[in-house]
Amino acid sequence: MKKNLRKSLLRKILYILIGFIAFIILLNYVIMPWYVSSPETKVPEVVGLQSQEAINLLEKEGFKPLISDTSYGLQVPPGAVFLQKPDAGKVVKEGRTIFLFVSGGQKVISVPLLKGKSILDAKFALERLGLKLGRVERIPSSQPEDMIFDQQYAERTLLKQGEIVGVTVSAGRGGGEIIVPDLIGKSLSEAKKILADSSLVIGKINYQTSSTLLPNTILDQYPSSGNTLNPGDAVDLFATKASNKNSPDEENN
Repeated sequence: MKKNLRKSLLRKILYILIGFIAFIILLNYVIMPWYVSSPETKVPEVVGLQSQEAINLLEKEGFKPLISDTSYGLQVPPGAVFLQKPDAGKVVKEGRTIFLFVSGGQKVISVPLLKGKSILDAKFALERLGLKLGRVERIPSSQPEDMIFDQQYAERTLLKQGEIVGVTVSAGRGGGEIIVPDLIGKSLSEAKKILADSSLVIGKINYQTSSTLLPNTILDQYPSSGNTLNPGDAVDLFATKASNKNSPDEENN
């Protein structure tokens, strides 16, 4: 049994050795002579051509063009070849692969949503994408103070890398004579009455589902208590709603 296994192993080793010797002979006397003696030609200049023009020219000359990479942010027309490897004028074997590097033009970036962010957050969000924060305009509004409530370009607008985006920030609604009451924890009906007694009104009501608080419980308000408003100004509220149905007051608003 052991002799049979030894003979089988020796036979496999012999086959591998014969195969290796055959490969060396083939490489030495067939492949290498063919490669060395195969025709050579010069690589044509394709830098500056549009990629399809470059491909057509190289294929006509018997080369194999391959677009290796597309780069953005270059001062080169989109679609134009800005680098080739091997370089133009190099003497290479016919049928050689020529690698092309193509310009994608200036990078186009989709503007992110900035509404609801602070100035600092908006600045970081824009810079991460390659855009810049532009003019910041502060105007009185019903939105929370220091919150961006409008932006120069709508979300998903396409801009070139490095362009600027202006924003509008709320300066709050202060300056009046009426002190905004604290409505947090009150019911919606109580909040309406308290505001009416202060010559103020309810603005936008944002509902949030809650499984722990009664429906129509005030969670937050803008502007917050302690700010001052003018008669007739509105206070925006955040109120709870039941998880399975809308509250009566939500349906009415």
